[in-house]
Amino acid sequence: MIIAEQKPLDEILAAIGDAKKILVLGCGACVTICFAGGAKEVGILASQIRIASSKAGKDVEVTEDTIERQCENEFFDRVKEKAAEADVVLSIACGVGVQTIIEVFPEKIVFAGLNTTFYGRPKEPGLFTEYCEGCGSCILNATGGICPIARCSKSLLNGPCGGSENGKCEVDPLNIECAWHLIHERLKSIGRLDLMEQVSPPKDWSTSSSGGVRRIVREDLREVKL
Repeated sequence: MIIAEQKPLDEILAAIGDAKKILVLGCGACVTICFAGGAKEVGILASQIRIASSKAGKDVEVTEDTIERQCENEFFDRVKEKAAEADVVLSIACGVGVQTIIEVFPEKIVFAGLNTTFYGRPKEPGLFTEYCEGCGSCILNATGGICPIARCSKSLLNGPCGGSENGKCEVDPLNIECAWHLIHERLKSIGRLDLMEQVSPPKDWSTSSSGGVRRIVREDLREVKL
């Protein structure tokens, strides 16, 4: 899932500026799971904006709502009226959600309330860890299902480096496990250490964000045009 965290309140207030009517819009998907942009967080942020505005002597109307997913157009239908009445929409979703709002409501000023950080999962309560970089050319089949692009501090394709010691990364030996140590142990456990002998060629980064805006077209899902 996409992991995000709330921007500093001062940054959010500066972006809102002198807007009189604000719609704080949350997302019920990824950012709800990582406790950054669900209904609860929308309520807290809306209250913070009201309090800050009151202290500053501003008369501000803050409306709250959370839709199921901000990355799909159809979920915005029920908040059309709220969006129409608002001067600005403050999106508490990932960067995809912010940009989707702009396309759905092109006449609206939209601000981001979160910083989108990485693709990951909740490894334990309160700890969210990066597992994928979305490079578009997955090599997990050759690495035992552990991604060295996202989980190795140097994104090494043929590791480990000389800084690995006792299964830990030299960048932060206390908190970061060496991805290639994990890969070795995983391949060993499933009897596929032979994969470690294969040298990976230079990666084709054209499938990543360095190749421009990425698209996937599924003709079988597109509307048939007569």
